[in-house]
Amino acid sequence: MVRYLGDFAAAFRLRVQYDTWVRRIDRAGEFIITDQQGRSYRAKRLVVATGVSEPYIPEIPGIEMAEFYTDVSVDPADFVDQRVLIIGKGNSAFETADNLIEAASVIHIAGPNSVRFAWRSHYVGHLRAVNNNLLDTYQLKSQNALLDGNILHIGRRNGSYVVSFSFSRADEVEKELRYDRVIVCTGFRFASSIFADGCRPDLVLLNRFPAQTAEWESTNIPDLHFAGTLMQVRDYKKSTGGFIHGFRYGVRALHRILEQKYYGREWPHRDLKAGARELMEAAIARANRSSALWQQFGFLCDMIGVMPNGSAKYYEELPFDYVQGSEFSRAECYFTITLEYGPNHDLLDPFDISVGRISQSETARSEEGRYLHPVVRRFHRGELVATHHVTENLENEWTGPVHRNPLQAFFARELDRDATDLAA
Repeated sequence: MVRYLGDFAAAFRLRVQYDTWVRRIDRAGEFIITDQQGRSYRAKRLVVATGVSEPYIPEIPGIEMAEFYTDVSVDPADFVDQRVLIIGKGNSAFETADNLIEAASVIHIAGPNSVRFAWRSHYVGHLRAVNNNLLDTYQLKSQNALLDGNILHIGRRNGSYVVSFSFSRADEVEKELRYDRVIVCTGFRFASSIFADGCRPDLVLLNRFPAQTAEWESTNIPDLHFAGTLMQVRDYKKSTGGFIHGFRYGVRALHRILEQKYYGREWPHRDLKAGARELMEAAIARANRSSALWQQFGFLCDMIGVMPNGSAKYYEELPFDYVQGSEFSRAECYFTITLEYGPNHDLLDPFDISVGRISQSETARSEEGRYLHPVVRRFHRGELVATHHVTENLENEWTGPVHRNPLQAFFARELDRDATDLAA
């Protein structure tokens, strides 16, 4: 990856300022960025892509005495026969526990929320199977455990940690437990301290991320945009905006938003004839090959704008929320194409065979499909007027008559409706 980025910068002769630390961002008409050597840079617009670079530390009395994920030893030999408490229920917590299973005598993982599994929610930031070995040791009686509840206090007594818990599901309201080590694995947060008062972005989600509009712009600081993993605020724990295979498409969309907003360049598109067959073919082709809609499911969409002269424009990879709040939504007739899971898909166990699924040739009930499938919506001046679900397919190839014919009929019906509306 590093080599690729270097090659990319060289090929496009990018002006990258290496070995530079931003120490302060201020604003006086323009943004004023000051680095570690006191040099300043001015810009009308600023894109911040610094990631979540600081540990997120919950407000637990005594937590400063614990060890943190970023600093703790990764050598299991340092934990032989020790009782270990890990605070947090995400992948970093379980990854840490998995590394210590064969060395520590007892491992507890604690947090106030339920564990959520990636294979159930389809969000890769939830617990991945590769990291959940500790759950076997818990349920199969190996002295390890998950503690559901709040940590009230962390203290030291006689050379050990003493941790006070308030349990969510147990009879004992509060209990003290002793540990040799306490490790904090509670994730990371955006570092807003470089911003001066008056141009500091508002924060959301326990003050971990900057608040953003559908254009990834700060909600309170105009012309301040965010890129990279900071983009995940817009699809937090729903799609893949927090990870490179998702936000790479968000970055491209942001580039196009900025071109359109500041330079008047139209979003790239191709022209089509506004016929039912032509629109169906275009939508099916994209659903079968689009990585962006696949990775950013339910968040990015393609859009077809139908023109009064019988032509159409096909736009690719726009944020769905951005479409609804932009000039696109003022069109008399437009369609969006997304890839989506079924409603409440994360509430169902995908491996429970007693939970029924529709047949993949069942077109009349295609909206009941739970697996990833194309969804086409028709809007009139921003108002949703019709929705069509393309029935799901095991291998995600929506090429057969059960996929194509109903979608073509949907386009034909909605285009006829549009023509009737215009005549009226």
